[in-house]
Amino acid sequence: MAETGIDAGETNKPVTDPLVAEIHKRIREAFSPFDDDNNGTVDVREVGAIIRSLGCYPTEAEIGDMLQEVEEEEPTGFIRLEKFLPMMTRVLQERRYQPASEEQLVQAFQVLDVDRKSHLTPEEIKKYLMEEGEKFTQDEMDEMLSAAVDKEKGTILYRDFVTYMLPENVQ
Repeated sequence: MAETGIDAGETNKPVTDPLVAEIHKRIREAFSPFDDDNNGTVDVREVGAIIRSLGCYPTEAEIGDMLQEVEEEEPTGFIRLEKFLPMMTRVLQERRYQPASEEQLVQAFQVLDVDRKSHLTPEEIKKYLMEEGEKFTQDEMDEMLSAAVDKEKGTILYRDFVTYMLPENVQ
């Protein structure tokens, strides 16, 4: 594994590898807006948003595993930058949790579209996403449907939605 140039408690130690230094800068920039008290900590509930802002898309279970790695021995509800930085540096260096490609996403929708009609109804997608696999919450479902459902047709035109969902198109 590549040397990260950082140990727990050494978040301000200079890093000689320019790539690692750039990764640390990106992580600090993603962490900072969530560090409300400027004390090097963020609420544990914000970690998923930070990770996703860095272009990584782990499942909720994978985020849970990552949290276990960086949580204090006695959980406080907060994550310290000095623990988050080396873990997230490794994740970024290893290019873990990369988003699915456009074609992979379309293929996933096509599996659900058994009639090959190039769209799904909100009811179909709710059934799949709230009853199968890693279940969505009602709030997550409502948020996704507000972006996914074509207002005129009342269906999810999944090719259009996949293009909209791609990380480079999400604002």
